[in-house]
Amino acid sequence: MPTQDILINWAPQETRVAVVENGAVQELHVERTLERGQVGNVYLGKVVRVLPGMQSAFIEIGLERAAFLHVADLHGGPPKQELRTDAPLVPIERQVFEGQTLTVQVIKDAIGTKGARLSTQVSIAGRMLVFLPHDKHIGISQKIGSHELREQLRARVQALAGEAGGGFILRTNAEEATDAELADDIAYLRRAWALIRERAQQRPPGSLLHQDLSLAERVLRDLANENTGTIRIDSKLQCDALKTFGDTYMPGAVAKLEHYKGERPIFDLFGIEEEIARALGRRVELKSGGYLIIDQTEALTTVDVNTGGYVGARNFDDTIFKTNLEAAGAIARQLRLRNLGGIIIADFIDMTRPEHQEAVLAELRKQLARDRTRTTVSGFTQLGLVEMTRKRTRESLAHMLCEPCPTCQGRGEVKTARSVCYDILREILREARQFAPKEFRVIANAAVVEMLLDEESVHLAGLSEFIGRPISLSAEPTMNPEQYDIVLM
Repeated sequence: MPTQDILINWAPQETRVAVVENGAVQELHVERTLERGQVGNVYLGKVVRVLPGMQSAFIEIGLERAAFLHVADLHGGPPKQELRTDAPLVPIERQVFEGQTLTVQVIKDAIGTKGARLSTQVSIAGRMLVFLPHDKHIGISQKIGSHELREQLRARVQALAGEAGGGFILRTNAEEATDAELADDIAYLRRAWALIRERAQQRPPGSLLHQDLSLAERVLRDLANENTGTIRIDSKLQCDALKTFGDTYMPGAVAKLEHYKGERPIFDLFGIEEEIARALGRRVELKSGGYLIIDQTEALTTVDVNTGGYVGARNFDDTIFKTNLEAAGAIARQLRLRNLGGIIIADFIDMTRPEHQEAVLAELRKQLARDRTRTTVSGFTQLGLVEMTRKRTRESLAHMLCEPCPTCQGRGEVKTARSVCYDILREILREARQFAPKEFRVIANAAVVEMLLDEESVHLAGLSEFIGRPISLSAEPTMNPEQYDIVLM
């Protein structure tokens, strides 16, 4: 029985996708035409710097910042499953040199101050297969059932691929594919690789050789599955284009495509605009009365669980246990909804009984199993924290839609008016020791000026007398609470 609906809100400048499961929004994806992510794109790169100490190289691929290539991502080395601590990689300085051109693929978008991460081990995703031009391995998705079925699929793909070279990874939707469908996918992927190689011969370094599908097209390739009921899109033009694309590559998903013609905006159907606003906030309310506090930093994301107003259970232990159980499901949903990646630390409310800890961990793992993005849970630490990692390839929802506050620069706090007053008084004293103007004029936020005229007027008058110069004040409404200027008259 279908449990998932996908809504696509399309505009020329932005595409937004919401995945709704059992009436609740589970995932939000946003792609802006001017800020489209680079993951999956293949470029002709030029090596601009080799760093032997970091075993890395910086590659110019035509983006704002040079991208980053680590020695482990060079296809000349052994496959990752064969790496051992006693088998060191060939040093990068013996494999690449400055000025060299390389065909590279983006495996992680530029995030924060870090440039995009690259690999020369190119992989091209199709509907049922992923093509690995530099490999001979036939891999199978871990989500595909029994060992016998996996071996049958491996043998079928090996026979269909023949001796033309390259390896393949079977995606989950290849499980019930016919030989004809697999053969079509193999032919499409090999054509795409041939076109990349042809462009690499003809184009200058820094050129884009192959671009991953748009967000709307990736919905058909990656998000639609047997649990999907409908895929509704509010643009007739894009609906027709998706049907044409789907007829060629994903015929099974085309029947689920619908053009939404309703009067209300499509995202109003499930309150998705409100859900986006909530997904940008720190606090997440739980139905029991408890709540989560989510803080995203450069290094990691922390989730703090609180009981809040929940006092419904028979005793305190049960109250804590039930809040933590509900929080486990909410945390898993928030990770998907906000697209949080990297290191995640969850601070559940302390539980004294080991069976309660095990039940909360089991619930967390069960809920995370629905996430397509790979997540690992390490269990409770000695301090009672749960450590997790979630693969990060694209910016989080908050990083995509927001920027640091220009007033506090992302600190989340600003100095008090009194602190700014004292900064001003110190600065006037410093200036008075170097210069001898007729007057000092302070231009500052209205709240700061008001405090200098009222509660701090004694200190202001004392300073004026000490330096032997008058100090005048001027309020500037457009200044933020920490801004001020001292003008020498």
